[in-house]
Amino acid sequence: MRALFEHVKSESGVSMKRVISIFGVLLISVIAGAGVYTWAPHEGNPRPEILAAGAENYDVEIVRDNWGVPHIFGTRDVDTVFGMAYAQSEDDFDTIQESVATTRGHMARYRGFEAVTTDYIVHLLDVWPIIEKRYENDVSDDVKALAEAYVAGLNLYAAEHPNKAWPGLYPLTAKDVIAGSIFKTPFFYGLDGQLVPLFGDERVQEIALDPSEGRTAYVPAPRTLGERGSNAMAVAPHRTTDGKTRLLVNSHQPYSGPVAWYEAHLVSDEGLDIMGGTFPGSMLILHGFNKHLGWANTVNNPDLADIYVLTRNPDNPDQYKLDGEWVDFEKRDVEIEIRLFGPFSFTAERTVLFSKHGPVIESPHGTYAVRYAGQGEIRQLEQYYRYNKAKSFEDYTAALEMQALPSINYIYADKSGNIAYIYNGQYPERLEGWDWSKYMPGDRSDLIWDGYKPYSAVPKLINPSSGFIYDANNTPFAATDGPDNLKAEDFSPTMGVQTNETNRSLRFRELIDGETPISEIEFLRIKFDDKYSENSVAASIVRAVLGIDWSNEPEMAEAVAHLSEWDLRTNRENRHAALGVLTTLPAVTAKYTGRPAPTSEIAFRNAVELLKNNHGRIDPEWGDVNRIVRGGVDMPIDGGPDILRAVYPQEIREDGRLHAFAGDTYIASVEWDADGKQSAKIIHQFGSATKDTSSKHYDDQAPLFAKKEWRPALLDRQTILDNAERVYRPGKGAE
Repeated sequence: MRALFEHVKSESGVSMKRVISIFGVLLISVIAGAGVYTWAPHEGNPRPEILAAGAENYDVEIVRDNWGVPHIFGTRDVDTVFGMAYAQSEDDFDTIQESVATTRGHMARYRGFEAVTTDYIVHLLDVWPIIEKRYENDVSDDVKALAEAYVAGLNLYAAEHPNKAWPGLYPLTAKDVIAGSIFKTPFFYGLDGQLVPLFGDERVQEIALDPSEGRTAYVPAPRTLGERGSNAMAVAPHRTTDGKTRLLVNSHQPYSGPVAWYEAHLVSDEGLDIMGGTFPGSMLILHGFNKHLGWANTVNNPDLADIYVLTRNPDNPDQYKLDGEWVDFEKRDVEIEIRLFGPFSFTAERTVLFSKHGPVIESPHGTYAVRYAGQGEIRQLEQYYRYNKAKSFEDYTAALEMQALPSINYIYADKSGNIAYIYNGQYPERLEGWDWSKYMPGDRSDLIWDGYKPYSAVPKLINPSSGFIYDANNTPFAATDGPDNLKAEDFSPTMGVQTNETNRSLRFRELIDGETPISEIEFLRIKFDDKYSENSVAASIVRAVLGIDWSNEPEMAEAVAHLSEWDLRTNRENRHAALGVLTTLPAVTAKYTGRPAPTSEIAFRNAVELLKNNHGRIDPEWGDVNRIVRGGVDMPIDGGPDILRAVYPQEIREDGRLHAFAGDTYIASVEWDADGKQSAKIIHQFGSATKDTSSKHYDDQAPLFAKKEWRPALLDRQTILDNAERVYRPGKGAE
């Protein structure tokens, strides 16, 4: 098996595999001598009637349409969220349980040593002490009520399906839901990328010098986004050919797992009426649209975390230096129960340290503290709830002003014709003049920032004159095709705003000109563009290969001649794309895999060999190599890594094929006409039945997805009922 990716970081970045690979050996070696082997069978769950008791407080109707998508109708918001939990459990119960166990720091109880790292990080990020300290006073009453309703739905499903319920996990509580948002959100902006190097063999970053001493000039390091991808765009009515406002929701995620998009429609008599994508275990829509407005998420990567190098007291390792004095670490003893086999487990004991900066990591090359955006924050779900209920740009802005979410770009559009781009973030109020891209000296309290810049300082672009905005995980200084782009000099360098471009952002600009009206056909053509830019990494690799003298190798010279005819497109019929993509793939994906790409020459030789050995030719159609496989579906698919039609393989298989693993997943194209009338169309890469291989909805959307076709969004109740496959009321007896 020739692995192409150890891990493709998702839009959410929440998957901890990359961290595990670095932390795991070190952590296990540290804790191995500090634990006790025990006979510890999992405790049983409460009796079903006890576990289901909370469901009596809610009444909801779930209508599954002809694609299996749940439309969830409740009198109150809490009824609807209760139904959301039940519907998600029907489709992906194991992933929800895994998320809860992970957030509790209990995954090692179920998965053994492979989950030790995630359990440790829950303690390192102080998740549950934050819950105990802030839950009662800082989580709004309405969000508490929603969380209680959501876990009532999960507990009901567990009561009805005791053989599927993980032993000892139940009952779930509202605090589990809130804790999940605390744990996950810092990884959306790449906190793991800051932590991983601390566990390497040597320090990888310089320590910043005091600018007042004249020893260094501050030149902010370029901020790039190397590990995620998403597309989003919006067009105002004055830029469209038919006077409609349009929004594209197009986040790039793994096709399955805890951060794969789950589609749902939430409706209540209290004002919820929103359709979109969420993750298993999340009780609200994370991006999508209601009748009034919609928004798309894309990951951004401003500098939102700092590493401080601590000076430890040589005479007392429980102290560190701060402002010339030795200060005691805060110490917390934690236990991690690790499943061995059968009923046997191993309880590991570990002391977690905290400084005034934040969590402390003890590394082979030093002691470090981490301070990061979102540290101690608990209101994330409240902000999402306000998004879900917003009816105007003013409502949406009021939710943004909460600043409870530490990152994520938003591309926004509404029925009034407003469009907007918000490079959202909790931007630390850092001391000006310092190079915050480096590690910081940990012995100065004036470098321990406290608080964030106000929302007014957040980069944002509202109703640009060209009527078009976009984002493809690129710099916010390129977000429109008109004259209104934000300027770097208007923002403090301490914000660490990213400056990179992606192939996708380059292609956005190549496909638009700032003035030509954009039809619906053109709007979708942009979304499904399948080409690498002439200024892309892929194009530069091709030029390098063509520049090599191959005259002494006739077969390779013939292959080079074939490569020279590649038009940089990745349409599935293309007979040059297989050689082109496989040659450029290592360089294009190096930012995802963390593996240095081979030279252009070696990459080209490898591609030629792979194609000849597995396909018998260097010119198979791209669709013969690039496939989407799910259940009974095995089809060609166009697109590729960092293409607007984003398709990422996990590995090059033994048969020389690439199976789509991540990229385009849930996609929505939403529009409002001049009268505010809404229509939308949607596609999902697989189907609504995430885990049930026996369901027709396990793979029924895959053929549409492969062919870039859509299904209409069912927006009103009567249309939904006219297309209903199943109608039922959880907890209320027979359907």
